[in-house]
Amino acid sequence: MKKFVCVLVVFAALLAGIAAQDVAVFPQLSHSNIVTSVAFSPDGKIVVSGSRDKKIKLWEAVTGREIRTLLGHSNVVTSVAFSPDGKTVVSGSWDNKIKLWDIVTGSEICTLSGHSDQVMSVAFSPDNKTIVSGSRDMTIKLWDAVTGRPLRTLSGHSNVVTSVVFSSDGKNIVSGSSDKTIKLWDAVTGHEIRTLSGHSDQVMSVAFSSDGKTIVSSSIDKTIKLWDIVTGREIRTLSGHSYQVTSVALSPDGKTLVSGSQDKTIKLWDITTSREICTLSGHSALVECVAFSPDGKTIVSSSVDRTIKLWDIVTGREIRTLSGHSYSVYPTVFSPDGKTVASGLDDKTIKLWDIVTGREIRILSGHSGRVESIAFSPDGKTIVSAGNWDKTVKLWDTETGRKIHTMSGHSDWVESVAFSLDGKIVVSGSRDKTIKLWDVVTGREVRTLLGHSGWVESVAFSPDGKTVVSGSWDKTIKLWDTVTGREIRTLTGHSGEVQSVAFSPDGKTVVSGSYDTSIKLWDTVTGREIRTLWDSDVLYSVMFSPDGENRCFWFMG
Repeated sequence: MKKFVCVLVVFAALLAGIAAQDVAVFPQLSHSNIVTSVAFSPDGKIVVSGSRDKKIKLWEAVTGREIRTLLGHSNVVTSVAFSPDGKTVVSGSWDNKIKLWDIVTGSEICTLSGHSDQVMSVAFSPDNKTIVSGSRDMTIKLWDAVTGRPLRTLSGHSNVVTSVVFSSDGKNIVSGSSDKTIKLWDAVTGHEIRTLSGHSDQVMSVAFSSDGKTIVSSSIDKTIKLWDIVTGREIRTLSGHSYQVTSVALSPDGKTLVSGSQDKTIKLWDITTSREICTLSGHSALVECVAFSPDGKTIVSSSVDRTIKLWDIVTGREIRTLSGHSYSVYPTVFSPDGKTVASGLDDKTIKLWDIVTGREIRILSGHSGRVESIAFSPDGKTIVSAGNWDKTVKLWDTETGRKIHTMSGHSDWVESVAFSLDGKIVVSGSRDKTIKLWDVVTGREVRTLLGHSGWVESVAFSPDGKTVVSGSWDKTIKLWDTVTGREIRTLTGHSGEVQSVAFSPDGKTVVSGSYDTSIKLWDTVTGREIRTLWDSDVLYSVMFSPDGENRCFWFMG
């Protein structure tokens, strides 16, 4: 532990640009308990320290002489920092309070109250005007340094916020947490820009590089990680999903794959390079389903945590959380115009949401069991849904919420549904090991496709509507001729159940995600496996990016 602390101190000195020959060590014996935090004044002449003895002390850096002791906290002082002008010290404590101190007089300027649990970290903005604090209450708060007034609360971490700091330009804040994540925030708006995930244990400390382009983090997992602030990419050590992949989908342009997993994260991957683009964190439970917006700029995800989240794929930032479900959220899809999201629920309903306002538009009720899968018709006027226990497929009018048809025929749970590109046919896959085609106008069953020896977990139409792809618990993917119902070919290679399948926009490639934690790309003409992307977790959902240029997204559980 001592070696670890030593490394952090030396590393911090290097980041601050302090030459090795300028560092002197002075044993200080005046604190009566563990020293929890230290910081240099901007001119390097004074050191401030906080301790478990509830005291803050100022020291001359050159002589090691104690200048004064600041008293006022009623519990452990966890964090101390100087203002950029060197006139003020801010401190955070287990007494849930933040205090500002005049270093010339040693007097307490003001006390900032608002956290409901211990304050773990504090820092000043570069312009002296704002203070940021992180707390055991899992929030980050911004404060006016002059008046002490609370400005904003940033919520998103699911555990203790252990470390916070401003970027050198004051535009961003980075936070580290016991939830094992690092979050980047817009200091002006308070919006979460992105979440950096990769540590296997609590993140204890975070810092920006002097140019603001890189974030460094240290963790109880014994690693230090460097992160690119623009892309959110982990630059070096520093790795993937840790549980099952539940859903995969390809972006409309085919360049990107998205995956959802039981590890509560969403990952974006570059199909061409096999490189992980970024990890989107925010769900507190298994990610059940993922999908792209029609323009490929936004991802929607649904989770067992009962929320739906919208994500900006460029920044990795969580745009909005749609809450209101009383049960777990399963399938989630965009309307063709990108203005509406539909979500299926454990409470047997489907909800429609306005993605601009986050407002719930209407509720579709009629299934007698959980809604397993939903899809919009190409014109956005109709929704098809699959029920588990009721074993039915239903069609709905999106404008009125009226149920148009109930299509019965499957003898077990219906797991997946999709529309053909012309909107005339619906395909469904079921635990009864069959795939059925249905006429949208009449609700009549057109034909049944037989061949799988396990549950049919996922189905999708090719862009030209001539082919259906299916993924099954028999570990195979099958291509079918929709006119004749004939099986064209079987794609084998997965060693686990196939959870999700999708076509690329040009129809030449199929992507599949499996319980074996791999994502595979297949040539639809030859049936040949093109590439395998491995992860350490099960893939539940995959999709191509809208531009079809070999980028793929998948979601893990």
